Amino acid sequence: MNFIETLEHHLLDHPIGLTLTLGGHSMAVTNHEMMVMIAGIFMMITLPLAARSWPLVPTGPRNLLETLVVFIRDEVVLPNTGEDGRPYVPYFLTVFFFILTAGLLGLVPNFGKFTANISGTSTGNISVTATLAIFTFLLINFAGIRKFGLIQYFKNFIPHGLPFWLIPLIFPLEIIGLFTRSFALCIRLFANMIAGHIVVLALIFLIFIFNSLWVAIPSEIGAVGILVLEVFVIFLQAYIFTLLSSVFVGGSLNPH
Repeated sequence: MNFIETLEHHLLDHPIGLTLTLGGHSMAVTNHEMMVMIAGIFMMITLPLAARSWPLVPTGPRNLLETLVVFIRDEVVLPNTGEDGRPYVPYFLTVFFFILTAGLLGLVPNFGKFTANISGTSTGNISVTATLAIFTFLLINFAGIRKFGLIQYFKNFIPHGLPFWLIPLIFPLEIIGLFTRSFALCIRLFANMIAGHIVVLALIFLIFIFNSLWVAIPSEIGAVGILVLEVFVIFLQAYIFTLLSSVFVGGSLNPH
């Protein structure tokens, strides 16, 4: 049952016994909030160390980091946003590495009562994915307004050559689409990150339902296989979130 309790800790957001006091107001810290902070601190420490200018030809962690950065910049962001999107490359890199780091930290085994209490896949929390989607939504509008100005930016929602009588129908749909794109980002990341844990939990429950060794062995093997697959899913979801975000920002920068 300890394994099931661990999975529940990954799936559910719960207080861990710590509180933060801001402006005289106390706030209980949850396990997913703690994992977000750990992911942020881990990135702030490890990424600058890996990016230090050691040899001219990068090796080891710096080589891996440079490969990922160049890939996100040259194969994901700039092809979708154009040169106008170059100032926003740091945002997309931050999103990519945060989703990647938070997801991988959620797979780290628990070695004690305290680590089991704070563990969890924070990107499996819809509040976290919603926050990421909100920042992307803000960037979509900021980038468009910065380039075209407020009035022209909203004029871009009306396709060129559209008959006048269709404008009252198309313009509201375009505005709704602006919100639904970001909403889809939130739900897609949340659902994909939590799905693996749910499947693992279902496989483990089979052991207790059937109470048989013949079920326990394949269930355990299947659970381990799903956890290994989740490593690939984490990389994939970090890539997809970054890709779609760059596509949406590129749409506001290049309305044609």
